[in-house]
Amino acid sequence: MKVESQNEVEKPVIVEESNAASNRQGNPARRWWIAVLALAIVAAIVISGILPRIHARADLDKETAEMAIPTVSVVHPKRGAPAQEVVLPANVQAYIDAPIYARTNGYLKHWYADIGAHVKAGQLLADIETPEVDQQLRQSRADLATAQANLNLSQITANRYEDLLKTDSVSKQDTDNAAGDFAAKQATVHSAEANVRRLEELQAFEKIYAPFDGVITARNTDIGALIDSGSSGGSRTELFHIAQPDKLRVYVNVPETYSQAAKPGLTADLVLSEFPGQRFQGTLVRTAEAIDQSTRTLLVEIRVNNPTGTLLSGAYAEVHLKLPTAASAFILPVNALLFRSEGLRVAAITDGKHVELRQVTLGHDFGSEVEVIAGLTGNESVVINPPDSIVAGEEVRVVQPAAGSGESHQ
Repeated sequence: MKVESQNEVEKPVIVEESNAASNRQGNPARRWWIAVLALAIVAAIVISGILPRIHARADLDKETAEMAIPTVSVVHPKRGAPAQEVVLPANVQAYIDAPIYARTNGYLKHWYADIGAHVKAGQLLADIETPEVDQQLRQSRADLATAQANLNLSQITANRYEDLLKTDSVSKQDTDNAAGDFAAKQATVHSAEANVRRLEELQAFEKIYAPFDGVITARNTDIGALIDSGSSGGSRTELFHIAQPDKLRVYVNVPETYSQAAKPGLTADLVLSEFPGQRFQGTLVRTAEAIDQSTRTLLVEIRVNNPTGTLLSGAYAEVHLKLPTAASAFILPVNALLFRSEGLRVAAITDGKHVELRQVTLGHDFGSEVEVIAGLTGNESVVINPPDSIVAGEEVRVVQPAAGSGESHQ
């Protein structure tokens, strides 16, 4: 009984020692797991703090890179019309316009046509009294009669001397003298006749006739007015002014830019403020074929038919001149141009995101728009308001242009 009791007492002791030994053997593994767990916790804490910053920095770098790409608006070149209309100021003149002067001195006796009168070629306009010319004419006729009488006497004398010479009644010298006197008297008669004709022509200038069909636009004299032809060095007196209004000449100064396109045969329309909404068609008939150095313009003449006299000579008009343009011309807004030291450029985008600087040549300047005659094909997208720092090959972001940013063209 005692032995069994001792065994029973010893068994628990052995079990406790075995558990203690087991605990001593398991402690290092447990500590290792604790360390790993702690390290994982620390790593999780560290990673949870760093990763957001890394993502935030990556997002910031991405946003910065995206913001570094310039945003631009573009416009597509539009092909210019085969003909363009240029509006220029002009002066309307009668096809024939002439002042009427007197060719003789005197006093106006009567006038027969006032302003606005339609006259025919050869119609009498006025009479001039010329007492001095009349007196000179009478004197010249008397001188002619005297010269003719002297001529007759000289001829009789010369004939007698010729007959007497045959019988040797007079000397040869006397006969030659008589013949020479006869020739001199003939010359005197011719001179007197010419003077009479001159004065008769001056007397004919007492009557003023219309040189062509037209309208009297001015009458600058009246009955009793002194008429000075200017033959004696005085100032001439313009009696009438006459114009032919059935055809009109319109003179236009075309800028040098359009001079090569302004050729005879082009059509032009006249617009006058007194005829709102109406256009009067004309034709360019000739040019000066030379540039005026003072104005840098080309003078052209446009002819307009005016059979009813509706248009008045001397009027101011606007000429709408239709000029042909090159078929390859394109229209761009002026804010698409880049003025560089190497020349004029535009920023074109062909692949949707990269810039290509194109050298262009301009044609006509329309103010807010320009004509490009070389450098574009029409398939490009051209940047509007490009920054001065833009360079070839630069990446850009294209947005739709705002309304009114230059999409409207002629």
